[in-house]
Amino acid sequence: MNLSTAQPHAFPALVLNADFRPLSYYPLSLWSWQDTIKAVFLDRVNIVSEYDRVVRSPSFEVRLPSVVSLKAYVKPALYPAFTRFNVFLRDKFTCQYCGTKKELTFDHLIPRSLGGLTRWDNVVTACSPCNLAKGGHMPEKIGMRPMQWPYRPTVFELHRNGRLFPPNYLHESWLDYLYWDTELEP
Repeated sequence: MNLSTAQPHAFPALVLNADFRPLSYYPLSLWSWQDTIKAVFLDRVNIVSEYDRVVRSPSFEVRLPSVVSLKAYVKPALYPAFTRFNVFLRDKFTCQYCGTKKELTFDHLIPRSLGGLTRWDNVVTACSPCNLAKGGHMPEKIGMRPMQWPYRPTVFELHRNGRLFPPNYLHESWLDYLYWDTELEP
């Protein structure tokens, strides 16, 4: 990224908790430069690292923060909310029947038509073809055993899985706080 011609919106800040760990890995906890500057002026964050980019107003100028840490520790929840995205993340974006990573949906092991509930211990990631093939049947009856039985993950497990999918762009100032085996491209 050419810093001299890039627009300020291209400068998000990595947000760390007060213990200097990212609030989340997937999606990566990033704030827009505007939200970051607002948090700085409201004295809610410490600036850890800055870009070379400056923004100006008639009365002041400030370098854009690239990494900030919250002043108050936010205790992470032990268990995440049940969402389609979190089911996919728990299952590492992989169909639990055939292993593909395409056309993902989710499947109720005990079909809803047989009283199955939409909750962590009854839902797995499935591709559309496998979901259609299983239909309203119990998995054992048609030989479609999932690779992993569904369970309620912890937030820490989802963070661990999120680190398997690094974003396309990581600024060099973020690398000391993130734990991906990734090389920055020139």
